[in-house]
Amino acid sequence: MGKLSIGKYAGLCVLGGLIAYTACMAYGLLLTGQAVELHLALFQLLPGFTGMNFISWCIGAITVALWSGVGGAYIAWMHNVSIRN
Repeated sequence: MGKLSIGKYAGLCVLGGLIAYTACMAYGLLLTGQAVELHLALFQLLPGFTGMNFISWCIGAITVALWSGVGGAYIAWMHNVSIRN
């Protein structure tokens, strides 16, 4: 297996993180009762997230994108460093 492109891998991680985040937010609209409270409590761990509205979605998406990009770049870098020539 060859070296990974750090930028491409990090970009794909950002895309995957945003898709997963959006799917989780959409799923939250289907919940009722205590499940909604738990769902919102978990999302409120993201800085700036206040509820199920567009502004909170944007703030959460930026946070998820940043962490996904950093994580993806780190994984690709670690992979590239571990390859022997």
